[in-house]
Amino acid sequence: MTQETVASTSDAVLDREETISRDELEALQLSRLQHTVAYAYDRVPLYKRKFDEAGVHPTDLRELSDLGKFPFTTKEDLRLEYPFGMFAVPQHEVARIHASSGTTGRATVVGYTKKDLADWAKLVARSLRASGVRPGMKVHNAYGYGLFTGGMGAHAGAEALGCTVIPISGGQTERQITLIQDFKPDAILATPTYLLTIADAMIKQGIDPASTSLKYAVLGAEPWTEEMRHELEVTMNLKACDIYGLSEVMGPGVAGEAVETQDGSHIWEDHFRPEIIDAFDPSVVLGDGEPGELVFTSLTKEALPIIRYRTKDLTRLLPGTARPAHRRMGRITGRSDDMIILRGVNLFPSQIEEIALRIPELSPHFQLELTRPEGHRMDQMTVKIERRDTVTIESGAAAAKVLQQQIKIHVGSSCMVDVVEPGSLERSNGKLRRIYDMRPKG
Repeated sequence: MTQETVASTSDAVLDREETISRDELEALQLSRLQHTVAYAYDRVPLYKRKFDEAGVHPTDLRELSDLGKFPFTTKEDLRLEYPFGMFAVPQHEVARIHASSGTTGRATVVGYTKKDLADWAKLVARSLRASGVRPGMKVHNAYGYGLFTGGMGAHAGAEALGCTVIPISGGQTERQITLIQDFKPDAILATPTYLLTIADAMIKQGIDPASTSLKYAVLGAEPWTEEMRHELEVTMNLKACDIYGLSEVMGPGVAGEAVETQDGSHIWEDHFRPEIIDAFDPSVVLGDGEPGELVFTSLTKEALPIIRYRTKDLTRLLPGTARPAHRRMGRITGRSDDMIILRGVNLFPSQIEEIALRIPELSPHFQLELTRPEGHRMDQMTVKIERRDTVTIESGAAAAKVLQQQIKIHVGSSCMVDVVEPGSLERSNGKLRRIYDMRPKG
C-alpha cells in the first residue's frame, strides 16, 4: 500500500481528550479516579470488604500514586461474585450483559449501563479512526457476536464512527470471502490469526488476497508480533493496526494503534488508568518503560467499576506519540498464565512466532505440543509448523533445523521441530489455540 493511501490525523476530527496536555489529562484522571474509588466502595460489597481488609479508604487517594495503596481485583474475584455481585447499579439500570466463555472455570460476567455503552462505542470509534477507518467506509466485522464483547463492541464503535457495518461474525470463511469480493469493504475487523485464515482460503480458491478492496485491518483479541503484521500487510496489501481490550475492563477499545506510526496502542487514559506491576512481586509498581504485568482501573464505568484489575498481559508503558498525552502499550509478549516453563526457561508462543516468521520457508501456522515421555522426568516441547506451499519437503527439513537452533539461541531451551504439510494444522475461526498440553495430569 502506498503512503498516499494511508489515513492520518490531518483528515480526522479528534475527540478533545485526544489533544489535551499530559498535565490536563492527569488532573482529569485524579478527579475521575477519586470518584470511582468512592463509588465502588459505596456500591460494591466486594470492594468495601477488600478496602477495609487492606486498611485503606477512598479518602486516602489524594494523588495518582496513592492508587498503589489499594488492593487488586482478579478474575477470581469476578468468578466468586458470579453472576451479578460486582454490579454497582440495580438490575433495571443494566442495559446489556456480556460474559466470558467459562472454558477455564466459571464465567466472568460484565454489565453496562446506557452511558457505559455510549462511552464504549465512542472509544472503539476513536480506536478505529486512529487506525485509519473513516466515516462512510464499509467495515467487515469478523469478530464473534454474542456474549463475547468483541463483535458487538466493534460493531457499535464502527456505527458510532459513521461507518457501514457488515456484521458477518466469525467462521463461515468461504462466505466471508464472497462478501469481501461482493460488498467491497474498506476495512476488516478480526483476530490476526483469523485474517490469516481468510487470506489462506483466498489463495486456495485462486484469489489474490492483495487484490481485494480492503485497505485497513484492525486486529485484536490475541497477542501478535511485528512479523505477523508484515505477513498480513504484504499478503493482503493493507495496513494492519492493533486494538486492545478485555471484557473485565470494557471490551475492545481500551487502547488503539495509530496508522501513521504503528508503534503500539495508545491507552485512552481519560477513561482508564494503567499501571505496570512486577508479575512475581505484585506489590512493586514499575516505572514507564519497564516490562511487567498490565493493571487497569476504570475511571468512568457505572455498572461495573474495576479497581486495579490484573490483566495477566505482559507489556510495558511507553510515551505517547501520535496522541502525545496518552501513553502507549508495548506489544504484549504474552500472558503470565500462558507462559510455558520448559526445563526452567520461561517462554511464550509469541516468541516462537517471531522467530519462525523470520525463516522464509516456514508459515505462520504452528502449534506447541507439551509432553512428558514415559520414563522421563523432563518436559518436551514440539513445535509443529507448516512449510509454505512452494517449499519442498527437503527444504522444510532444513528450515526445521534452523528454527530449532534459533529457539535454542534466543529462548534458551531445546525443543523438537516437526515441519508438516501446508494446510494440515487447525485454522483459526476466532481466537486460535496455540498450546496443546499433553503432559500427564497430577
